[in-house]
Amino acid sequence: MGNGKKTLKPVENRRRFIKSTGMLIGTTALAGRGIKSSAIFADSKTPLPQQLKKEQSKIIDIHVHTCLSRHPLITRPNGTHYPTPEVLIEMMNSANIDKAVVLSTLSPECRYTLVTPEETLGICKQYPDRLIPFCNVDPRYLTNSTKADFIPLLSAYKELGCKGIGEYVPNIPLDDPLNINLFKQVEQIGLPLTFHLAPQIGGFYGCYDDPGLPRLEKVLKLFPKLIFLAHSQVFWAEIGPLNNPDDRKGYPMGQIKKEGRIIELMRNNANLHGDLSAGSGYNAISRDPEFGYRFMEEFQDRLYFGTDIANVPQDLPIVPYFRKLKEQRLISEEVYEKITWKNASKLLFE
Repeated sequence: MGNGKKTLKPVENRRRFIKSTGMLIGTTALAGRGIKSSAIFADSKTPLPQQLKKEQSKIIDIHVHTCLSRHPLITRPNGTHYPTPEVLIEMMNSANIDKAVVLSTLSPECRYTLVTPEETLGICKQYPDRLIPFCNVDPRYLTNSTKADFIPLLSAYKELGCKGIGEYVPNIPLDDPLNINLFKQVEQIGLPLTFHLAPQIGGFYGCYDDPGLPRLEKVLKLFPKLIFLAHSQVFWAEIGPLNNPDDRKGYPMGQIKKEGRIIELMRNNANLHGDLSAGSGYNAISRDPEFGYRFMEEFQDRLYFGTDIANVPQDLPIVPYFRKLKEQRLISEEVYEKITWKNASKLLFE
């Protein structure tokens, strides 16, 4: 990179960051190797109540992944894999998460397996009081052209119970004509879209945007009625100014002395919402705690608690962090409840 420093690969960088921060859920060698997952989690012997009314839910996770059991050799190159539905529920129980949005993953970039909307719907049907399905499509589906008609597909998934679309990760420019064609139809259908941004084309998953997020601003203006749930390092790194280009690939640390680009974008675009899941969202609100408190206060109606459960085991630093926020009254009870469940309940069920 020209600075003489070793640059971590994206996955390694993410794993090292999360490992250094928080709450470990799951265990590496036990899951999927003949040992019952109930032995892994201290709280799993007492499942949470199955009949959870939406007005009583205390934590809704806006972003998790799961899939049915795969062949042992079907894993990521480093051997990790999604939790099965049973393990996901136990991870949720251990973290005191009442409900979770299960995302589908269809675009091939950096995937080790695909999770179709049909599989997601089937999984959520097994746990209707705990899991909420999101569908997905790839903009290259059907005709691989800007004339593709996605309305029948999207309408079908909505009728089947999907509450949103995501995780949307095709590694093409965010304002690519293929995306524009799909976003127009998603806006028409009326579902929110969870999307992941990438720092470049190639070697990453997620839609590409430049520093300063000009492509995001463009699509926000083009589709003012489409709720964009923003996620990933590229997005959350810009809660403050970028000190160098590599900030977009990781987790910039330290005090935020000046507001970043996403503050401006959220103030100017009511359809931009924030998915706080994964190390990126957690880092954004915790790297400078006082700044994070003010950020959550200002945008309390458009932020969503999330974990991005996608591995077994997995550290979930945002779980103890929000517990701390509540117990030490670092944010108001109203802000806490909006971010942890009320905003999600309003977005998904009203």
